Amino acid sequence: MADLPTHLIAVDTLQRFVGDIFVAAGTGRAEGDRIAHHLIGANLTGHDSHGVIRVPRYVQNLKDGDVTAGAKITIVTEGPTHAVIDGNMGFGQTVGPQAVDFGIAKAKQAGMCIIALRASGHIGRIGDWGERAAEQGLVSLHFVNVYQGQLVAPFGGVDRRFSTNPVCIAIPMENGQPPLLLDFATSVVAEGKVLVASNGGKPLPGDALIGPDGKMSDDPAVLYGPLTPGGPRSAGNGPGAIRAFGDHKGSGIAFMCEILAGVLTGGGTSGPVDPDRTRRRIANGMFSIYLDPNRFGSSNFVAEAREYANYVKASRLAEGVDEVLVPGEPEARARADRLANGVPLQVDTWQSIVDTARALGLNPPN
Repeated sequence: MADLPTHLIAVDTLQRFVGDIFVAAGTGRAEGDRIAHHLIGANLTGHDSHGVIRVPRYVQNLKDGDVTAGAKITIVTEGPTHAVIDGNMGFGQTVGPQAVDFGIAKAKQAGMCIIALRASGHIGRIGDWGERAAEQGLVSLHFVNVYQGQLVAPFGGVDRRFSTNPVCIAIPMENGQPPLLLDFATSVVAEGKVLVASNGGKPLPGDALIGPDGKMSDDPAVLYGPLTPGGPRSAGNGPGAIRAFGDHKGSGIAFMCEILAGVLTGGGTSGPVDPDRTRRRIANGMFSIYLDPNRFGSSNFVAEAREYANYVKASRLAEGVDEVLVPGEPEARARADRLANGVPLQVDTWQSIVDTARALGLNPPN
C-alpha cells in the first residue's frame, strides 16, 4: 500500500480542534484539552498509532458508555509501597495521570512503589507515564494489557491470545533533558499502526500479520476484514492476527504482561473473550514500578546513566548506518521537528476526525 498525501496541521490548531471535539462529545473543558494534549503528544513523538487517529474511536466509546467522562480513581487497597487502583473506566488520559501521580508520591516517600491499575479506558502512549515519572526524578517500569482485547497470536500459533501489550522503561536525565525512554509494543506493530496503514499511512512490514492459514501478511484487511476508505475499523472483523515480535521472546514478554497487568491487578486478561460480547471495549491494566534512584547503589545515578548512554552511542557504525541511537532519541527528535513544522496526518485520518467533529456540530479549522 503506497503512502497517500498528508495534511500538515499546526500543533496549536490541532490542540484546539481536538479539545473542542471532546467537549462537544460530553467531557469538561479541562478533560477535553487533556485528552487532546496526550493524543497529540503521541503524534509529536512519532507514535501516530496512539495519536489523534483515535479521536473517532474515543468519541464513539463515550457515546456507547464504554468510557466515562470525569472519572476519578478508586483506591482498592494500599500499603506504604503499593496500591491497587481502579480506573472506573475513565479516559486513560484522565485516570492515568491520577494513578501515576499516586505512585510518584509514594515512591518519593518510601523510595519505591508498585501501582496496579485496572479498568482504565485506553491509556494511550505508555511513554507519557514514564516521562511523567522521569520529570520527578524517578525510574519507572510499566507493563500493560487489555482485558478481553485479543489481537496478537502467540509464537507458533495463529489464534489471537494477547493484546499488543506494551512495555515502557524510563530513566530520568539531568537539567530537564528528555529521559532515556524505552516504549514498545510486544507485537511486530501496534494495532494503531495497522490502523494508520489502513488509512494510507506507512505500510506494514511483510511479516506483521498472520492469517488463519499460517501465512504472513502486510494487508490490514487480515485484521479488520474488508476495508472502505475512511470507514470504521473493527479488529473483530478480520480473520487473522498481529504477530508477536522476536518470535518466542516477544511472545514471552506479552504473556508476562498478561500475568502482571491482567492477573495481578485483578483487571483480567485478554481472553478467553466472552462470546456474548457485542463489541470490543478497551479496558487497560497497567502494572507500574516506581523507583527513587537516590535510594539505591549509585552515588550519581543520572550522570552515570548518561555516561553509559554516550559510551553506547560512540560505537563504531555498521555499514549504511549514520548514528547509533539510544532509547528516547527518536521520540525527542520527532517532537522537536513536529512542534516546529506541524503534525502530518493521512487524508483518511483527517477526514475521519472532521466527520466526527461535524457530527457533533463543529466545523474544521480553516
